[in-house]
Amino acid sequence: MIGMAQQEMEYRVELFNKLTHSCFEKCIEKRFKDSELNVGENSCVDRCVHKYWQVTAMVGQLLSASKPM
Repeated sequence: MIGMAQQEMEYRVELFNKLTHSCFEKCIEKRFKDSELNVGENSCVDRCVHKYWQVTAMVGQLLSASKPM
């Protein structure tokens, strides 16, 4: 039981790290000009995170639907 919980935690950490890396690369300028996100960056990150979770949920549904009972 503990092993399953540990696997789940590792999966979630990996998912978070991939999400962070992907959206950072896509949305944040390479040269930091301000200490906070500008409006465009903030909007891009919001959209990126939303799409990432949507796709993750879709893949999870497809995988669970294809598993034999």
